[in-house]
Amino acid sequence: MKSQALIAAFDLPESSLVNQRVPRKLLLENGAPTSADKRSINEGIEELIWIAALKPVTVGVPEFRDESHEYLEIAVLLLTLRDGAKTTRLVELVHRAIPYPVLLLTQQGAPLSLSVAHKRWSQSEAGKTVLEGDIVSVAWSREVDADIMADFRNSLALGSQPRTNLHALYQGWLDSMVALNAARVTGNFTLAENAEYAAARRDALRECGVLQEEIGRLRTLAAKERQIPRQVELNLELKRIDAELATTKQKL
Repeated sequence: MKSQALIAAFDLPESSLVNQRVPRKLLLENGAPTSADKRSINEGIEELIWIAALKPVTVGVPEFRDESHEYLEIAVLLLTLRDGAKTTRLVELVHRAIPYPVLLLTQQGAPLSLSVAHKRWSQSEAGKTVLEGDIVSVAWSREVDADIMADFRNSLALGSQPRTNLHALYQGWLDSMVALNAARVTGNFTLAENAEYAAARRDALRECGVLQEEIGRLRTLAAKERQIPRQVELNLELKRIDAELATTKQKL
């Protein structure tokens, strides 16, 4: 999918569109804690475009404030990376550098991804925001069933999201992305019915990733092992973790 097609899927109102280039200086001053990060920004980023600013006045969704959060705006950005760029790190740096929660589209050649990350006030530095929890991301892949991708794309429209406040709106997009990641395991795209199920699904996906990594590690060890008793031990451990993975997948 091209970035413009993904942007269109959000069905954002004209009043929210910005379409302005973000200078690298902003990232260098606010999102680059090390000299290596500065080099990655200068060498890896082709351009960063501010696509839209989602505010109460532009999308009709109220702001959100509590003791830990202040969601006055959601920034929709398009990050274009050069070949060889450190994608994961640069995505993180952009999320950290922008003071608002970011809906970040990232393209590097043909591949296209989407990422979000909640933000809260820093407990150690007044007036600064930090990431809250993990960055959640999805990538377009031809390996994923076309119907699943179509369902996901249809779920992104602004009018389909919660409109209680900007935090709920942002969470709605995050939940759609988690639903896609779950569908890659289950083969079925379904949105969580409530916040509790959405949180449980995120935990289950995280656990699936941990278990799959452990299965890969054990299979590598088993393939190299020459002692039969140790091979038996590793295979039994593999069966146990496979069973645990199957149980965890049922929570998706």
